[in-house]
Amino acid sequence: MVKFVCDNYNEMSRLAADIMAGQITGKPFSVLGLPTGDTPIGAYMELAKKRLDFSGVSVFCLGEYYPINRKNNQSHYYQLFDGFINKINMKRENVHILNGETDNPDEECKRFDEKISHAGGMDMAVLGIGVNGHIGFNEPSQSLVLKTHLCDLTARTIEENSKFFGSDEVTPHKSLTMGMDAIFSAKRILLLANGNSKADAVSRIFSGAVTTSCPATMLNLHHDVTIIMDKEAAAKIQAE
Repeated sequence: MVKFVCDNYNEMSRLAADIMAGQITGKPFSVLGLPTGDTPIGAYMELAKKRLDFSGVSVFCLGEYYPINRKNNQSHYYQLFDGFINKINMKRENVHILNGETDNPDEECKRFDEKISHAGGMDMAVLGIGVNGHIGFNEPSQSLVLKTHLCDLTARTIEENSKFFGSDEVTPHKSLTMGMDAIFSAKRILLLANGNSKADAVSRIFSGAVTTSCPATMLNLHHDVTIIMDKEAAAKIQAE
């Protein structure tokens, strides 16, 4: 596991974009797993500025709220397109996002895993980390589900997400999420973390323990993980 501690969010974003750009220029037909949310948006903006050729790149989004209309500006579909895909020349047929409007979530998840398998797995999975240590929407639990699945969000995740939804909206209590099997099948994993709210979860990755009560700790079992943090997210590992 390789870790970088950056002075601030902008430096973290630039470094992440450089690493992602290296993956794409080294393999123009790369298959990427991408998250949404506040953490990666800076990296996406920096990556879009590089004017790379994304025409051969395929993307699998890590998750989607359920149920949610893709036109909702908090849907992962909307955020990934608005924050990144619409700024580059990626082919729309190469963008795969779980359908938060499906009537059959189990079948939707099965099809998603089949698409990842058909693509040969991911070359790089880019991850964020939840305040409770979730990756994707694989929440803390006594056990973790390997395959892409519909999951119940924890009260802490719901509370954290509620700030993004208007007062007249109900924050989703469920999510479709890429499972640990697909995430760990990625040849490389890049985890981004910023802000003091992530410091506890980040410190647990480096605690020496692997536990499903903090899914991010399982990254210690992967052969190629790079973690990029700002100083606030890294504060508690630096103090140890």
